[in-house]
Amino acid sequence: MNPTIRHITFDCTNDPYELAQFWSALLGRPLADDDKPGDPEALIADPDGGPGLLFVRVEEGKTAKNRLHFDLEPTGRTRAEEVERALSLGARLIADRTRPDGGGWVVLADPEGNELCVERGERDRPAAS
Repeated sequence: MNPTIRHITFDCTNDPYELAQFWSALLGRPLADDDKPGDPEALIADPDGGPGLLFVRVEEGKTAKNRLHFDLEPTGRTRAEEVERALSLGARLIADRTRPDGGGWVVLADPEGNELCVERGERDRPAAS
């Protein structure tokens, strides 16, 4: 019997609830009902039963590039629209690696500096002929 991944955990030096709000808005998933500002942790559950995102307060700050990050594929938006939406929620632009052919990705950081990439979505792909 193999283990299952229950949570993907983000360390936070600031309020875990605030960082969870960013990810909740970005992914369109609600925070747990009992989470509130100032709590030492906050949880975003996956309504489909997959791993939740758990945000936990730690003392030490981030010192290096993430060894793990999310690659997001926009749904119903172009990559540019998704990047603008993420920036309006508090993300920061790290690098635009969009290629001339439309491939590639845009690297962002969440309010705590955790990297994420936005790939092209279905609205960015050429229509089939």
